Amino acid sequence: MKLFITILATSAVSQSAAFTVSTSGSIGAVAQRSALLHPRNVRITGRSRDSVSVHMSVEEMEMITMDAEERMDKTMNSLQENLATIRTGRANPNMLDRVECDYYGAMTPLNQMATISVPSSQQLQISPFDKSTLTDIEKAIIYSGLGFTPSNDGTVIRINIPALTEERRKELLKQCKSIGEEAKVAVRNIRRDGVDKIKKMEKNGDLGKDQALDGSDALQKLTDDHIKMIDETVAKKEKEVTTL
Repeated sequence: MKLFITILATSAVSQSAAFTVSTSGSIGAVAQRSALLHPRNVRITGRSRDSVSVHMSVEEMEMITMDAEERMDKTMNSLQENLATIRTGRANPNMLDRVECDYYGAMTPLNQMATISVPSSQQLQISPFDKSTLTDIEKAIIYSGLGFTPSNDGTVIRINIPALTEERRKELLKQCKSIGEEAKVAVRNIRRDGVDKIKKMEKNGDLGKDQALDGSDALQKLTDDHIKMIDETVAKKEKEVTTL
């Protein structure tokens, strides 16, 4: 049982005030010394549980939930960025967002090495800041798996966006589903990490069983909500791909 000491402080105008501190820690040491010096101004009470510690544990659990939500939101942002790279038959600079090029030994995103413009609805134009990288950029686009055939005229690179065939649409739909599944796995892993931390707190006695269940339920709700958003986002992209 932890001991708490209540010290009565009397002001010059005989108005008294009281405050309670734990006997643990540096504040507790000060209280103990005060008790020895002024025994009449002290009363000792016992408590079966440190309410301050419990409150801090609950706040820590809430921080775990907030951190999980933030990480899940970042997963959603990543999902949207990845889906934006899947072409739908119309030229869009985002199609090249996942292309990286070797620039002096470092893999660098293409959009950091060049200006990407859309001269027409069926064409992309890449203008490198450093013209010596033209060949490397061309190779990076070819090997990106996007199915593009770049044309290098020595100054800029042009990519003609062909109309999607039925076979290509099916391949893109598979890509959409794959990207969506990756996002779901990431969200579920975030939930698992949070639940493991809460279970550890419960095992250490920092949380009660009901509090731990509340925390796990909150994480499950976050997971369900984000899985639903992933499905909706992927379905929207699939509709774009299948629209002629």
